[in-house]
Amino acid sequence: MLKNLYSRSRQLFHQFFENELIRRVVKNTAYLFSATGISAVLSMLQGILVARMLGVTAFGVLGTIIMFTTVVNKFASFRMNELVVKYVGQYTENDEPERAAAVYKVASLVEILASVFAFILVRLLASLAALYLAKDPATINWFLVYSWIILANLIAESSTGLLQIFNRFRFMAVLNIVQSLITFSIILVVYITQSDVMGVLVAYMVGKVIGAVGLSARALVEATRRWDWGWWRTPISLLHEKYRELTRFAISTYISATLSLVTKDSELLWVSFLRNPTESGYYKLALALANLAQMPVAPMPQATYPELSREVARKNWSNVRYVLRQGSILAGSYTLFVSLVLVFLGPPIILYIYAPEYLPAYPALLILLAGYFVANTFYWNRVALLAIGLPDFPAKVNLVLAVLKITGIFLLVPIYGYLASAALLAGSYIVGVSVSVIKFFSEVSRQERDMAGGPPR
Repeated sequence: MLKNLYSRSRQLFHQFFENELIRRVVKNTAYLFSATGISAVLSMLQGILVARMLGVTAFGVLGTIIMFTTVVNKFASFRMNELVVKYVGQYTENDEPERAAAVYKVASLVEILASVFAFILVRLLASLAALYLAKDPATINWFLVYSWIILANLIAESSTGLLQIFNRFRFMAVLNIVQSLITFSIILVVYITQSDVMGVLVAYMVGKVIGAVGLSARALVEATRRWDWGWWRTPISLLHEKYRELTRFAISTYISATLSLVTKDSELLWVSFLRNPTESGYYKLALALANLAQMPVAPMPQATYPELSREVARKNWSNVRYVLRQGSILAGSYTLFVSLVLVFLGPPIILYIYAPEYLPAYPALLILLAGYFVANTFYWNRVALLAIGLPDFPAKVNLVLAVLKITGIFLLVPIYGYLASAALLAGSYIVGVSVSVIKFFSEVSRQERDMAGGPPR
């Protein structure tokens, strides 16, 4: 019986990885996951140290400062990494290196302007953020100091896209590990010396600067290797016939990203604004624990998107369906396992590893896990729509979700606090992902019928 079980397991394993596409996706995901796994462990350890050192309220203020800067930066961002992956990949596939270089050049220039704008905006709004989010005007200097992280990321998005399309996932993984090790080392010193929020912010900044600058430098080296030294002088007029398409893609991804700030990425800010930093501290811990379910899943869209773009360009729909199905099995199985562990072991983890004062985070954790299970299982929903030429659909979905969620936030969060915020986030994941998945498969079926010359249904 054991022999038959072993034989069947080997057969299933070989069937799962028989496709070259899924092997590449898993390989590249493995590079990123190895880094993500190590980084997640270090992040969890430093999170424990910071939480125990600061206490719930200061822990919530810290999360508010980091999220405020991140949200403003994302507000100005056009997600140039996605544009670079799609169009640099497309021109590289079609053997048009000059146009590929022009796309990267345009993306980098746009990102530089957006980053400078975001930096100025954070500094202009810092006093308001300190007053209405941190509930303490004296924290303005913390907001101002952390704003400098934006300038370190001048072309980080475009650089990430370039490294993705040229399969430099191993470098990205190593850099992520180095960044995490440096951040953890500084946090350990801060914990031993019993510093304050400023010390923790400096630790985070140093690690993020190293990561952003490293990505940008490696991408510039890669661009030079691919397109020679003069690539940056490539005239953008080569993209003249693509201006409208590129602009539409960038605006669509921008709208989608901006709306995601409301539906997914600004949780702590709403809780801080409508309730208080203490509840933000509970919610920050719940989000951190729930993120353990995303640990190996988070890099999968990065690894999947370039492969999907290539296969869609080749109209190889069987490979597209195959890699998405297998990816969902991997991601869903892992998320279910981790969710069950957190459901049963969540209270003792919070009680003995963090501190008893953080126990109110557990109910929010349970709510979040429901939404994360759906979002992780269909982690590819957004990049798949981008790959088949529907960049505006996620924006439309996010617009509807944003309206519904803002309404829910102002109606429910003032009454039920961070638990309402967790429920609204989980609900937005479930609804948004489900609608996007249905739309994707509907569009793929339509394109398959068009290729076959079949009548519309």
